[in-house]
Amino acid sequence: MSFEAISYTDTTIFELQNVRYLYNGRQLALDGIDLTIQRGEQVVLLGANGSGKSTLLKLLDGIYTPSSGSMRALGQDIQAATVGEEAFRFHQAIGLVFQDPDIQLFSATVFDDVAFGPLQMGLSQREVKERCDEALELMEITHLAQRAPFELSGGEKKRAAIASVLSLKPEVILLDEPTAALDPRTKWVLVNLIRKLGEAGKTVITTTHELEIVPVIARRILVMGEDRRILADGVPEYILKNRELLIKANLIHEHLHQFGTIQI
Repeated sequence: MSFEAISYTDTTIFELQNVRYLYNGRQLALDGIDLTIQRGEQVVLLGANGSGKSTLLKLLDGIYTPSSGSMRALGQDIQAATVGEEAFRFHQAIGLVFQDPDIQLFSATVFDDVAFGPLQMGLSQREVKERCDEALELMEITHLAQRAPFELSGGEKKRAAIASVLSLKPEVILLDEPTAALDPRTKWVLVNLIRKLGEAGKTVITTTHELEIVPVIARRILVMGEDRRILADGVPEYILKNRELLIKANLIHEHLHQFGTIQI
């Protein structure tokens, strides 16, 4: 059986109104989230650890559904979009790359991991190979196709995990802390690859607390506060120069020198 991708022409990808999410029905993770994201936006969810940014990303991916409030994704109520065959189509259109790439790399080779999603779609062997070749090339890891995931470096694993999502040709790419635990050279290689995804017209939403990468990958920043609410929503030129806001969000310390190395 093959599944057709969601046919969606509206410019609004996500619309959340007064969304709350509680773990186990009692631990507050998100509160009062009002958010609209349009097709083609490059958005960063910027916040300290525990601010709820990864939880919000999982809401956008349909892994979680709101405890209260309303949420629409790709023109559908999130509850309807994430059940049955609709869920399969939804996850073709919206791809999440987890912070830990080992969650997504489980096959004998990188190529097999990248091919897994297209094979589940019922595509022909030729179509699967074309998608895999394209995704591997976009992530500049064609030479790693026959490697086992355990043989890869941390940065190579991150790129392989992204390629496993790109092979589905999603409308939206969600990246959870993609540069976490990477050395500086590897981090900036990955950051530039993420930038290219946005330049290619993809809707890219990335969580991070690393201020220096934000101007490269974002055209819009949502700052998450430690109260699990959105503190600010604006362009990098404004957000990254707002020292008081960054201190309030626990992204810089008030007794350290002013963050002055960001190029925007």
